[in-house]
Amino acid sequence: MLVVAAVIAALGVGLVFIFARGAESRAAEKYETTKVVTVAAGKTVLPGESIKSALDSGKLSETDVPKGSVLASALRQSELTSLDDKVALTTLYAGEQLLSTKFGGVGDTIDVATLPLPAGMIAKPQSFDLPVGSFILPGSQLAVFLTTDASTPTCLLIDRVSVISVGATTTVVPEGEAPVVGASPALHLAVTQEQFEQIEDGKKRGVLSVALLNSASDVKVDKTGPCASIRDAR
Repeated sequence: MLVVAAVIAALGVGLVFIFARGAESRAAEKYETTKVVTVAAGKTVLPGESIKSALDSGKLSETDVPKGSVLASALRQSELTSLDDKVALTTLYAGEQLLSTKFGGVGDTIDVATLPLPAGMIAKPQSFDLPVGSFILPGSQLAVFLTTDASTPTCLLIDRVSVISVGATTTVVPEGEAPVVGASPALHLAVTQEQFEQIEDGKKRGVLSVALLNSASDVKVDKTGPCASIRDAR
């Protein structure tokens, strides 16, 4: 009996020691920190915004986070340069840890439900023939033009629409040629129902192109000249 009691006592001491070491480790983990990348205070990363763009515009910062609070797939500063071409697939808010799972590339689906869509507007995904590095970012203002054929003038179709996201670049496959990746960024535009219909109709009738605007840009829709009949013909 004495031997059994001694064994039980030894096991008890061992368990207490293991529990104490575990508690000590958990306490150390609670207060020990590591650096991860988060969205900076007062900033928001929009769907379609690239890591490089967010970094260049001061939207990201390196933050000390308790090791026990670091999320799986949280990004470190050293990992960002290899992800420059990745874009946010959802809205990221101030203080949020940057997770690799919330960024994607070619063909990945953007979470449209989180787009900053103005009341009464709808989000229209649309690709235009844009060169890489065209400076179109979330928040940009665009004018949409329509060219039906070489014998008619290019006409202003919509005077101003807002870009709410710049999605992952698409893969363009010209007929008989090799695929060209990154030739045409897919945009989400905030449009009215009428503007949505105009764009869809314009795609069937000719080629759509866009011009980047600022607050001082002066563009006017032709309501009486030749472009009026071209624009309104359906």
